[in-house]
Amino acid sequence: MAQTLLHPWPSTIAVLMILASTAVVLLAAWHDIVSRTVPNWMSVLIACFGIVAAFAADRLIVSLSLGVAIFAVAAICWRRGWMGGADVKLLGAIAIVLPPGMVASFAIAMSLGGAAHAFIYMVARGMVTPPPPLPAHDHRRRSLLERAMRAERWRISRGGPLPYACAIAFGFVFVVVNGAAP
Repeated sequence: MAQTLLHPWPSTIAVLMILASTAVVLLAAWHDIVSRTVPNWMSVLIACFGIVAAFAADRLIVSLSLGVAIFAVAAICWRRGWMGGADVKLLGAIAIVLPPGMVASFAIAMSLGGAAHAFIYMVARGMVTPPPPLPAHDHRRRSLLERAMRAERWRISRGGPLPYACAIAFGFVFVVVNGAAP
């Protein structure tokens, strides 16, 4: 088991589960930007991918324990109003899918990404004005990207919450890319 804790990708199955988790984490970040929510099925799917990867890497007990511990600490943060419930579930699931030796690096990368994200939003709040109301007679169908950008402009100008799944996704992708390097 010690061998698998040091080498992040001991099997093809683990690599496939990490890649699938990456796709879902990026989708979660996009969903958080657009709607400020992350559906539960995304965290559940990542946790399932993590269980398969952990089993394939012979680290199931360690990974599940770490996932539960991270979830518990994040849940305390949620109860204090420091983070959203979807972020709590996403963090617990990611702690299961990542090799245990990468979780601390993930937390650091996520925190740095979150700090940069918060700084950008703070600067933008001083520069972005709310979008003008749409004319009542304007029934043009807008693309999802156009609607998301308009909503984000409104949220930034009003001091709305950050889509923290973006920082979580940044941390995850950062450690996956750097952990996969020889």
